[in-house]
Amino acid sequence: MIELKIPGPPMGKQRPIVTRRGAFTPKKTVNYENYVKELYIINKFPKLEGYISMSVKAYYPIPKSTSKKKKVQMLQGVLLPDKKPDCDNILKCIADSLNTIAYDDDKQIVHMDIEKYYGEEPRTEVTLKEREAI
Repeated sequence: MIELKIPGPPMGKQRPIVTRRGAFTPKKTVNYENYVKELYIINKFPKLEGYISMSVKAYYPIPKSTSKKKKVQMLQGVLLPDKKPDCDNILKCIADSLNTIAYDDDKQIVHMDIEKYYGEEPRTEVTLKEREAI
């Protein structure tokens, strides 16, 4: 099992920029994906084989204008972040980032789940594990 912690606010995959010359991935997305790749490589995690299960926990920063009462509720999980980036865009960004580094192709991922929370320390926690067919 691999547990990767990505510091900073969660980031979702942005829509491509389409021009007459073709479609391009926005620079912000490219930079974030490269950051995730570097973290995986720096931690010297192995490449996974076969079927893979991916679990993601995204921790959003608490807005500075939040009252003390609401802050406590956010940290206890009573109030959850129902804001962008969307869950599917976060998953897509992480899965694409780890392509060819953590696994040969993201088609190997047969199970994904994601949860969004508020946290004192904004981050994204990714858990990858090889799984057997049922």
